[in-house]
Amino acid sequence: MFGARCMRLVLRRCSSAPRLKPVVAPKLLRVQEALEVQDPTGNCIKVQGWVRSVRSQKEVLFIHVNDGSSLESLQVVADPRLEPRELTFGSSVEVQGKLIKSPHKKQNVELKAENIRVVGPCDAVAFPVKYKTRQSLEYLRQFPHMRCRSNSLGALLRIRSEATGAIHSFFKDHGYTHIHTPIITSNDCEGAGEIFQVEPPKEAGESGENPYFFNVPAFLTVSGQLHLEVMAGAFTKVYTFGPTFRADNSQSRKHLAEFYMVEAELAFVESLQDIMQVMEDLFKRVTDMVLSKCPRDVELFHKHIAPGQEAKLEKMLNNQFITMPYTEAIEVLKQAREVFTYKPEWGHDLQSEHERYLVKHCGEIPVFIFNYPYDLKPFYMRDNEDSVHHTVAAVDLLVSGVGELCGGSLREDRLDFLQSRLQRLGLEDTYQWYLELRQFGSTPHGGFGMGFERYLRCILGVENIKDVIPFPRFPHSCIL
Repeated sequence: MFGARCMRLVLRRCSSAPRLKPVVAPKLLRVQEALEVQDPTGNCIKVQGWVRSVRSQKEVLFIHVNDGSSLESLQVVADPRLEPRELTFGSSVEVQGKLIKSPHKKQNVELKAENIRVVGPCDAVAFPVKYKTRQSLEYLRQFPHMRCRSNSLGALLRIRSEATGAIHSFFKDHGYTHIHTPIITSNDCEGAGEIFQVEPPKEAGESGENPYFFNVPAFLTVSGQLHLEVMAGAFTKVYTFGPTFRADNSQSRKHLAEFYMVEAELAFVESLQDIMQVMEDLFKRVTDMVLSKCPRDVELFHKHIAPGQEAKLEKMLNNQFITMPYTEAIEVLKQAREVFTYKPEWGHDLQSEHERYLVKHCGEIPVFIFNYPYDLKPFYMRDNEDSVHHTVAAVDLLVSGVGELCGGSLREDRLDFLQSRLQRLGLEDTYQWYLELRQFGSTPHGGFGMGFERYLRCILGVENIKDVIPFPRFPHSCIL
């Protein structure tokens, strides 16, 4: 009894004692999230990023912190006594404090710091990227490992990220199945470009009789198209979005050894117009989403790097794309007063100068050129069986500043036509599997591909396509 009374007394005293409030850890916010807070309540938060500027005054310390989530930086205000000795431009920091309403009109909020910790110091004098100095893209190319910290390349990578998500969103909303097509393949997708062959090291190849690692020649993919055609025979609408490779021996501003391609295939499609419509819808939907999600990033390019590009982009978005047969395009070029380096002739490929002129002729509105000469195009494109000019149902989308952005066609679904052409080319044995697709449940079908870096170059107005890759790649960089 006595023990039970003592226990109740102890419990009564404990329950009446003041309770300690649990310590609430500051919430980690990205800079963009902090900037978007409309009504700050003074709750304690934490941000992590890199210092873009430091300004120390007698009574207040101003720091601008950026973590790559936004073109804008978050202003931090603090007591100068909180300033760490290692705090410099470029250093990485972690700042804790209260998010408050800013008295300045140009910003909605600011962070009143209670603690500033330098995570990684930076020698601001030796650091090649200068925040308050506008550095050209030519200068930044000298520092491929640092250039993503500049405003222009940071904005480009955010745009690239949003465009990637928008492309996936477009296809998902339209009922496409995403397919991962092989990067190493025995299929060279004839007509898509020069190829890189994949081989084992010489010493490994010498040890066995077969020189090929996979028993057959293998290549880095130039296109996922033929693999997609297989999948379209089971899933109706499919697409892929991944790296492709070209072994074109060129160091020009318009060539890349590695780049990303968006490719789609649609079964039960009998009209080239249906393919064109998907191309146009994809371009407009993705661009609208990028402009909506990254307005300030896009504005940076249109204002400082490509003045006038905004007006061109508005024309592309606000007008229906123009269609023009290849034969008519050749006549337009022949009647042009402009002197071309390559004389336009029916049966010859359109050169870059021809493509630029045709877009200009159409008022800078994108133009579909379709029904190309039969002998110009690969075996898989559908024969139009026209008598005057022998053509195939192929189409290229030409846009301002870039030239060809997309290329596609109806595929040859008729077994006898396809077999006859492969026999003439001596490829019947190589593509026996492709012929079998026409034997077992074949459908009319078609598809297209769009170069992702060319798309970014088109909407932003960047002249050098090498500036829109996420990271410099051999052979275009002697460092990496």
